[in-house]
Amino acid sequence: MRITPAQAELAVSAIRTRLGADAAVWLFGSRVDDARRGGDVDLYAETSLPGVLLRETVRTKIVLEEIFGRSVDLVVNNHRKERPIYQIAREQGVKLA
Repeated sequence: MRITPAQAELAVSAIRTRLGADAAVWLFGSRVDDARRGGDVDLYAETSLPGVLLRETVRTKIVLEEIFGRSVDLVVNNHRKERPIYQIAREQGVKLA
């Protein structure tokens, strides 16, 4: 996993503060593979808050980009629809919280 424990902790805190205290968070994509270099940070969050809006997601993404100092792709599942990326993130990712 190519993020530090401190970054993981800060990311989980930022997501839970803005998207729900019970949010579950996974790191997925290239940052899971220690043999790779570079790349953005892909995070997947599941929240039970049904009203998570694009505004909260964008604000959270901005905070996450400050934490990591690079581009972050944030995928949020508020259980309104099931999308293939959700399953990929859960199965291939590393659960942070």
